[in-house]
Amino acid sequence: MTPLAVTAFTATSAVGSGNDAHAQALASGRGGLRRNDFTSHELQTWIGRVEGIEALRLPTQLAGCDCRNNRLAWQGLQQDGFRDAVRRSIARHGATRVALVLGTSTSSIGATEEAYARLGADGQFPADMRRPEIHTPHSLGHFVAQALGIAGPCVTVATACSSSAKVFAQAERLIRLGLVDAAVVGGVDTLCGSALFGFNSLELISREPCRPFDQARSGISLGEAAGYVLLERSGDAQAWFVGHGESSDAYHMSSPHPQGLGARLALQDALARAAIAPGDIQYINLHGTASQKNDEVEAALIAEIFPPEVAASSTKGWTGHTLGAAGIIEAVICLLSMRHALRPGTLNTTSLDAHCGPQIRIHTEHSPVSTALTQSFGFGGNNCVLVFASSARA
Repeated sequence: MTPLAVTAFTATSAVGSGNDAHAQALASGRGGLRRNDFTSHELQTWIGRVEGIEALRLPTQLAGCDCRNNRLAWQGLQQDGFRDAVRRSIARHGATRVALVLGTSTSSIGATEEAYARLGADGQFPADMRRPEIHTPHSLGHFVAQALGIAGPCVTVATACSSSAKVFAQAERLIRLGLVDAAVVGGVDTLCGSALFGFNSLELISREPCRPFDQARSGISLGEAAGYVLLERSGDAQAWFVGHGESSDAYHMSSPHPQGLGARLALQDALARAAIAPGDIQYINLHGTASQKNDEVEAALIAEIFPPEVAASSTKGWTGHTLGAAGIIEAVICLLSMRHALRPGTLNTTSLDAHCGPQIRIHTEHSPVSTALTQSFGFGGNNCVLVFASSARA
């Protein structure tokens, strides 16, 4: 794969807004999880909630797209000079030569939940919710394209928890095929009743802050986030996107393949496309949801393929599992690990499961990272692995 320049990136999650807030939280061990105050307190769990979304107001020209998910998307665009970087990219290439590829698992379903909860006596949505653009899976892409002035291909990727990792692979193909010269990739998912009560019905929700790879782990903590990366053929690169691998094992609707077949295929493909060996990676951001089977299968795969000196961890103890935004948030964490010579540990975890190898770290390490890898595995066996490097040659 011809490396693509990462010319800008940013993230918003429960630990804060912007790259500096995330780097500081990772370095200090300050997590963003708190007791559930989003839904009925009958649902005892911890969540990664972003502050200030309810009070945020969109610009007048974007008000027709107003909903919680799009407010978070807007908040995520306001930091780290990201909008200015996109404007410069559009000026260089033209608005039709910049693509927008966004991942989400629920889009603006929270707004649709609200509309149904407020049905009138005539069975119709209330007047303020009769805005079709917020009740579609493409609500996010429609909104961000308007907000950024992008007129190139606009794609929504919805493959559950790998959604905003797979956007990188799709963007690389668009650029390689000559359809565009640059792409904004990203993902946004907000907390909503469908996700919280849905995962609770699957008995996957923890009643305590999630503890990935811990021998006493009891399930996931859901979160919300927004993140974006600008990829270009060339430019003033802050880092390089050098490899991706995808697979769809379709073993089970909600459980991973017991031998990690799909995850293995995606991992091998990413390493091959990046033309690097497992030992060339310094840091791996694992999917690590703190669910029993996911962590067991992923830990076994990492122990088998990577040498002991490779540091691996799950950062969901900081942000919660942000579903369709997990891939982008963890890609940004990889980029921050290279920028700040930081190898994050696994927050809240105290005693690793016996299935874990020496690669999985509990404590954060301050050590250079020149190449980082992140894994995202979604329901239905939708798997994606990404590789980033500090230079064009990994």
